Amino acid sequence: MNRLSALVFACAAAICLANISFAADAPPATQPAEAGVLPVGEDGKQINTDFETGDLRDWKQLSGNAFNGQPIKGDAVSARRTDQRSRHAGNYWVGTYEVSEDGPRGIIQSKPFKVTHPWAKFLVGGGSNDESVDIVLADSGKLFFHATGDNREDMEAVAVDLRPIMGQTIFLRVVDDHSFGWGHINFDDFRLFKNEPQVPKRVMLTEDIVKNAGLSPQESAKAMTLPEGFSATLFAGEPDVHQPVGFCIDDRGRLWVAEAYTYPIRAKEGEGKDNILIFEDSDGDGKFDKRTVFASGLNLVSGIEVGFGGVWIGAAPNFMFIPDKNGDDKADGPPEILLDGWAYQDTHETLNAFTWGPDGWLYGCHGVFTHSRVGKPGTPAKDRVPLNAGIWRYHPTKHQFEVFAEGTSNPWGIDFNDRGQAFITACVIPHLYHVIQGAHYQRQAGQHFNPNVYADIQNIGDHVHWSGESGPHAANNKSGAAGGGHAHCGAMIYLGGNWPEQYRDTLFMSNIHGNRLNNDKLVAKGSGYVGTHAPDPLLMNDKWSRLINFKYGPDGSVYMIDWYDKQACHNPLTEIWDRSNGRIFRIAYKDAKPVQVDLAKLSNDELVKMQLHTNEWYVRHTRRILQERNAGTEVGEKLVAMLNEQKDAPKKLRALWALYCSGAMTKDLLAAQMKAEDPYVRAWAIQLASQDAGPMNLTNPPALLLAASHAPDVAVFAELAKDDPSAVVRLYLASALQRKAPPDR
Repeated sequence: MNRLSALVFACAAAICLANISFAADAPPATQPAEAGVLPVGEDGKQINTDFETGDLRDWKQLSGNAFNGQPIKGDAVSARRTDQRSRHAGNYWVGTYEVSEDGPRGIIQSKPFKVTHPWAKFLVGGGSNDESVDIVLADSGKLFFHATGDNREDMEAVAVDLRPIMGQTIFLRVVDDHSFGWGHINFDDFRLFKNEPQVPKRVMLTEDIVKNAGLSPQESAKAMTLPEGFSATLFAGEPDVHQPVGFCIDDRGRLWVAEAYTYPIRAKEGEGKDNILIFEDSDGDGKFDKRTVFASGLNLVSGIEVGFGGVWIGAAPNFMFIPDKNGDDKADGPPEILLDGWAYQDTHETLNAFTWGPDGWLYGCHGVFTHSRVGKPGTPAKDRVPLNAGIWRYHPTKHQFEVFAEGTSNPWGIDFNDRGQAFITACVIPHLYHVIQGAHYQRQAGQHFNPNVYADIQNIGDHVHWSGESGPHAANNKSGAAGGGHAHCGAMIYLGGNWPEQYRDTLFMSNIHGNRLNNDKLVAKGSGYVGTHAPDPLLMNDKWSRLINFKYGPDGSVYMIDWYDKQACHNPLTEIWDRSNGRIFRIAYKDAKPVQVDLAKLSNDELVKMQLHTNEWYVRHTRRILQERNAGTEVGEKLVAMLNEQKDAPKKLRALWALYCSGAMTKDLLAAQMKAEDPYVRAWAIQLASQDAGPMNLTNPPALLLAASHAPDVAVFAELAKDDPSAVVRLYLASALQRKAPPDR
């Protein structure tokens, strides 16, 4: 995208940059701030508590090797991530992550010194678990003062009142005794002061109280807190399922579950341990009674979906397809590698959350710290598509791959609302994004591939699920009142037709540290949406619960997979993960009973009628079956009649999508829908008309554009851009322009 088209896109998309205000010049201080002095040891020399000697003289290593290679020169934090920095003083500081990351542990201790001033100040950051800066009384060894980081790299100033120990001898002890997430300490610039240093008040959050931990599967189901009228039952649990990382529901209402035994380290070729299981409830009691192993020996599996005569699986470095044309639950052969080059530098940020979109493409997510270069096997490096942080999609019959949108952090959930608008949930950065084709979103780290992106789109939530002013990590397990914390997994926009109306078309996401589901209402505004906070509808009340994803089934009830582990955050140490656990729960409202279905047995006419079902599960599955059958010539007239007869926009869109997916769409039909009454129908007509003009390349625009069989003349788009009153339509036009050659834009 050149700068002009980037500007067009930004304006049409109604990107709202945060208001930027500039503070007026501060009034002159009455006197300069006190600089402070370094402490003096027994030999009368200043002690190196600011590390400006460039080494650890005046300190001794009591244990471990976490402080090897210290101190650090310059801001190494901002060099590796864009959202935080060290905020150190002078040239040097101690940061135990910067040399060997979170693994090593250790303790260092300063030379003793006498307290000659009533106040002290120092800088601290890093982890909040077993990392600290301590002031210890030398004579008794008693701890006088203790400060930790708050799971943020930015160091903050801490003031210490030393008046109670004036004249006594003390020493400093810096501790890094944690090897997992945020297992490091940042420290710098301990100085003594005559007057109280003026530092911002530091808010330390208290730990959330969670009633239970380490429950059995049955106990875990009973422990949940749910709204009135809801019930939770155990559908399956260990030893029948372990480490469920992804799942989907097939056309018979059966659950296909991916077990991730290999995580967090990809195994040697041929030594993978991951499985694909099928769970079936044949007697309708809400619990599985048949378990089938469909595939085993997979390696680092992370995503799964079924359709088109087989199973689609993500297992970096591969995106593959295992055929089962006759549906006998036995693979017809070995996996077919469709795409390779999916990276796994960070094995919890690989391709995930597979979902069929309303346009017939398979959508998925990808994380920011995994640097993929995707292509069909054998594709030269120069022709591969780079990807980190974003949403991608793959067409199941055209076998085209493209990046749909770029940015965010480590998204692990995507879903579509009643008007086909995509939303994802994210971690660390704010949690909710309205996904626009071709858009670039704020990133947790790194730069956009396109150097001409001058401003990216921010999150749509009017809230976050963490507390305090010290950033998301500081609130891990300390944000119950706000929603549980920053880490989100899964995304479900409930359209199942059974739960109360207040939940329809709202978005649910798992809060990993909060052991619960969050619920956001999606309120249309301008060309997009605002996500507003609704009460958390489900509390697991179990500190080990790690809900990964959830989907509604044919009876409108919701199935949830629970990784279930004491360990919450990604860590490459294999020994800390519990391989013995895994659960699947069913959340039902009132007397909802499981139903027996087999949509593949329906006729094409019956599949068409299903496009008006109140439960979107039937709509999506039958639309995909029409696409598999390429049934357009047989059902086109019926779908056109439905499109024309329906007044409700979501139902008109269902007919429109079914026409497109089944192969019955025409250029004239799309052109007519660009004059439809509802702006979302007009908008989707624009998007569908532009799809063949690709695939799009967000990395090196403009992409090679192909002839678009459904595309209208440029003049039609120009007329809409000039006259259409809807911001939604203008947004879709701006998006579609990226799939047109620059002269036509």
